[in-house]
Amino acid sequence: MSAIQRLLRIFGAYKLYEKWLGKMISRGEIPSHVAVIMDGNRRWAQERGLDPWYGHKVGAEKVEEVIKWCLELGIKVVTFFALSTENFKRSRRELEELFKILHEKVWNVLNGDLVHKHKIRVKVLGRKELLPDDLRSLLERLEEKTRGYDNFYVNLAIAYGGRAEITDAARKLARDVLAGRLRIEDINEEVMSKYLYTADLPIPDPDMIIRTSGEERISNFLLWQSAYSELIFLDVYWPEFRKIDLMRAIRTYQRRRRRFGA
Repeated sequence: MSAIQRLLRIFGAYKLYEKWLGKMISRGEIPSHVAVIMDGNRRWAQERGLDPWYGHKVGAEKVEEVIKWCLELGIKVVTFFALSTENFKRSRRELEELFKILHEKVWNVLNGDLVHKHKIRVKVLGRKELLPDDLRSLLERLEEKTRGYDNFYVNLAIAYGGRAEITDAARKLARDVLAGRLRIEDINEEVMSKYLYTADLPIPDPDMIIRTSGEERISNFLLWQSAYSELIFLDVYWPEFRKIDLMRAIRTYQRRRRRFGA
């Protein structure tokens, strides 16, 4: 059997499995909000003898694919963990390359037809003031251009940390108390949620969080919102993430029984 024949056989089996998975998950509940910790870009690159930012570049290209898959599957909200506050400790060169990649991808999305065709609202979660001015300005333009869309929601967690988010929320809440706009005795979980980065989302809490690369932790991601999220850990690097990996995660989610503490 030639190499081409082997590839065709593998591809054919993949498509059959993808079709079967699609039928299986269509019978169950599709999660409304999926969050993704896109891990493994650097290890994927290093195993191939490449600079780490090449892994970030390939990983960034994967995001648009995943958005399209989510649209096909009927998911309403997807949140991508793109850059944490802790990632700012990385080398200056890697951060510069990462910011270039982000700028290029955001520019392409802003001037492409994906978000406008599908009426996708894009929101940035995080401390945008930590980003370079040109990148922050471009992200804010993308947010403004898509603010009126409500068919699908994409959140980009950039310069994001779960503890930082809760700290920022506490500061805003404290200011409102000091200004007399809020009484201390009125503070509860519902009120606190209104001060988080995700406050204006239709579905702020993810039903399911996927982490790639085989690591099994949430790494300071959506600490408040993930209280009852189903956690799915996949042993695949983010640049290699496939549609069947997403569908397998959904199938795992559907097999679980969510009790929300009851």
